[in-house]
Amino acid sequence: MTAEPGPRRLTWFDHIPININWFALALRAQVLSGFVVPLLVQTFVGEGQKGSYFGSLRLWSLMVALLSQAAFGLLSDNFRSRLGRRRPFILVGEVGQVLVLLVMVWIAGQSGPAGYTLLFAASMASMAFSNMSQAGTQGLIPDLVPQDQRGLTSGVKTLLEVPLPLALVALFLGPMVGRGELTRVLLFTALAALACMGVTMLVREKSTAGSPVVRNLRPLLSLVLMTAVFTATILGLGWAVRVSLAALGEGSRLPAVLLGTLAMVLAVVVGVAGSLAVHQDRGVRRNRPFMAWIIARLAALVALNSVTTFLLYFIQDKYRIPAGEAAALVARLPVVVGGFVLAFGLVAGRLADRYDRRLLTALGALLGGLGVGVLVLGQAVNTLYVAAGVIGLSYVLFQVASWALGADIIPPERSGEFLGLQNLAGAGAGAIGAYIGGTIADHTGYVWMMVMFGGMFWLSAAATLFIRTESLRPYAGQTASGSG
Repeated sequence: MTAEPGPRRLTWFDHIPININWFALALRAQVLSGFVVPLLVQTFVGEGQKGSYFGSLRLWSLMVALLSQAAFGLLSDNFRSRLGRRRPFILVGEVGQVLVLLVMVWIAGQSGPAGYTLLFAASMASMAFSNMSQAGTQGLIPDLVPQDQRGLTSGVKTLLEVPLPLALVALFLGPMVGRGELTRVLLFTALAALACMGVTMLVREKSTAGSPVVRNLRPLLSLVLMTAVFTATILGLGWAVRVSLAALGEGSRLPAVLLGTLAMVLAVVVGVAGSLAVHQDRGVRRNRPFMAWIIARLAALVALNSVTTFLLYFIQDKYRIPAGEAAALVARLPVVVGGFVLAFGLVAGRLADRYDRRLLTALGALLGGLGVGVLVLGQAVNTLYVAAGVIGLSYVLFQVASWALGADIIPPERSGEFLGLQNLAGAGAGAIGAYIGGTIADHTGYVWMMVMFGGMFWLSAAATLFIRTESLRPYAGQTASGSG
């Protein structure tokens, strides 16, 4: 089957149902990963073991995300129904997610190791259902959006995915969590998922009922092999880092930072290249622009996700301020990031429709490195707000341009499969940052750890420039032979 030819021009309203489900997906991630799961792990296993238990849960849940998103993306490419090929996965994924959230309300009342076991299982199910929904959602842009409007719709996606959920969590749900109202937070998240899914059903996706069905299990086998290779790469490099740190001994901060940076670079490059190498489709293995795009996204997201994850510990380590004051800062800084995303999201989308998306993606990554530099070198607490602004600008430019660039690179008839494969970047970023970066931080402190993440932004920019211009289909402002 080929992709629907000549997508019609979108009206302003069409961008909303195509992207609204990103709000539900982002809200669910912030609520569960940011509040509910860490608090419940701490309750079930205690202070002394919460780090290792939470790290294990996060690693394996992200690997479930990696496999399930790619698998459901592949299945959606060839799905036949009256609702089209993407919306059934969004419908089932969000309904399943709501059921898991309701189960978590009950799990919150449990205790001890049994409670952790139930939470672990629910987290795996939550990841599977949310990535089923995401697999369908991310296939809508390449399916339905004309190429010269993808920058704008990627800007709308970023607005719904970042500043709006951040504001809701910071102003409404966060205080509820502070008051111990986890049940109300989970129920609100479930209602938001149902509402966004309902709006997404308004998408004008054509029926695929009656179309020929392609049955091929080889791609699914490839996904399993890819996930195994990627997981083994992270675990192996994490083990090598621990052994090397033990040999280096205390006080060796610079060698440890260099070691950690090398391990992260290898995890990104070898993890992506090795995973794609075992794919049984030669077209996937030999798609160099796609590989470079995933490496660029993974490197930048390792940095972005890890800076957010370890920000509280970094502030305490650098400025030696009490935990309560540090937590208050951490609560305010995402509002600065979200403000920049809100202000520049649509601007970035317009730029991505007019100028070379590779250069804009690389510029976004370089701005991220600059933001980390401000974090590390700034002496006053107020410089944190400057760093947050630079990183917010980096985030919006990188995400919008990178996503539009990816929509240009992937084969349109296999967009669900390829965008699922790019979750090596989405899921892998959290796993690499937590598993390798956290180990280095225990040895060097969190200020030195941030230096490593600055280096990952530079790797992202370099990988983006390896995407050949002639490999891209022409869009507004670009000719078939090169950028305009």
